[in-house]
Amino acid sequence: QGDGEYEDGLAVAYRAGAEVLDKGGTALDAVCAAVVSLEDNPLFNSARGSALRADGSIQTDAAVMSGDGRAGAVAAVECARNPVTVARRVMEDGTAVLRTQIGAPTLKSWGLTVVDQEYLRTPGRVAQLENVQAGRIPAQTHGTVGAVALDLRGRLAAATSTGGMVNQSVGRIGDSPLIGAGTYARDGVVAVSCTGSGEAFIQGVVAHEIASRVRHGGADLAEAVRDVLDDEVGRRGVTGGIIAVGGNGRVVVAHNSPAMFAAFDHGGRVTVWS
Repeated sequence: QGDGEYEDGLAVAYRAGAEVLDKGGTALDAVCAAVVSLEDNPLFNSARGSALRADGSIQTDAAVMSGDGRAGAVAAVECARNPVTVARRVMEDGTAVLRTQIGAPTLKSWGLTVVDQEYLRTPGRVAQLENVQAGRIPAQTHGTVGAVALDLRGRLAAATSTGGMVNQSVGRIGDSPLIGAGTYARDGVVAVSCTGSGEAFIQGVVAHEIASRVRHGGADLAEAVRDVLDDEVGRRGVTGGIIAVGGNGRVVVAHNSPAMFAAFDHGGRVTVWS
């Protein structure tokens, strides 16, 4: 696929979230709408189109967090059409923040759509795994979708969803579903969603570290994002990217990887950046 198809997919997802905000909806509703759009697009590594693990199977992870401190996350989900909706349901249920291996019976009881592995698996991902395992191409450490938003009432939210890394070991969990590592939001401060080599984002507690530098250290948001990316990701010799929106509506997109796609509002029009 060419870059144009990814840009189109991002623009559609952005508009899905923006439409929620334009109608006075919450930041949480907006980020979930945007991420659902990306999960349904097989070009992206989340839900349909997820990377395959070493044994050829797919397990998905997702997290949501609203700026009032509520959060929900899921890991190792094998049959959800939209893992981000499962993470939100965990948040709303309130009995846990992170749950693993939620199966079809529970998803159905929650009124969420169940799919089989064949729906999630795409020919491109099958070929990718074969080529990685044969040593023809290097394993990719990136592959996450996420959204951050500030609504008309000043509330912040973040959502992240991923299929993990291609050829990853069975049982590996990255940063996406870990609150404070790959996903974090705090009203009046920042909402953050991350992508990249998950272990570095976990070890650096990257999303929360950005929020802490802004909230407690008085750092400028762009400065905090750039410095944390350098200090906690680049220092470990790996790459990644971050999207963030501050309590004042400032949007920051940064990465130290060769490329990263992002869509955001710039002067009243949708801008897709890479």
